[in-house]
Amino acid sequence: MAANNIAVFRKQRGLSQTELAERIGTTLNMLGKLERGDRSLDQAWLDKIGGALGVAPHELIAPDAPEKPISSLSVVTPSSEEVVHIQKLDLSLSMGPGTLIEDWVEAEPVAFDLAFIQAITRTPSSRLKLVTGIGDSMYPTLNWGDVILIDTTDRQLARQDGVYWIDVYGAAGLKRLRNVGKNRVLVISDNPTVPDMEVDAADLRIQGRAIWLARGI
Repeated sequence: MAANNIAVFRKQRGLSQTELAERIGTTLNMLGKLERGDRSLDQAWLDKIGGALGVAPHELIAPDAPEKPISSLSVVTPSSEEVVHIQKLDLSLSMGPGTLIEDWVEAEPVAFDLAFIQAITRTPSSRLKLVTGIGDSMYPTLNWGDVILIDTTDRQLARQDGVYWIDVYGAAGLKRLRNVGKNRVLVISDNPTVPDMEVDAADLRIQGRAIWLARGI
């Protein structure tokens, strides 16, 4: 059994070690030591890593990580006046073939604890959006009904294998992307039963990158 559950939650969130290290402001080497249990996890580390992964700190050191970790919006219900409001879009993004859309409509904003958001990203809250995923092509990384936080400033394929909100051939969806060279991009479905698709970069529009999710019970 692992010394802690950091790697389990990180992989289930679709994050590389490099991405998580950047989020918590540490080096790749240090994160590796924390995951292996070579460095002790004090409360400061637990709070920082838990915030970045969207889980309660105690879950990182529980005897066993849940098979499908749940991180609900209630976890981030603000308990103080230090809140930010993030716009939830009246839009369900397909995790299957793609949802045809012409535009999206903003719904009511959702209040988040400021410290929680700052632990996840440095992007201004005005550039963050919440969307709902439908379909099963990104399972087990994303489930039907997950609420996903999108960083709309991240519109370039700078992170290999990141999960992005994309428009391709007029359809919108959430997919993992990989640059395969010669202006070609592999659009990846995490569900092994769903085939991947290679497209021209010119046919692909990135609307933002998925950086956190909330999952209902």
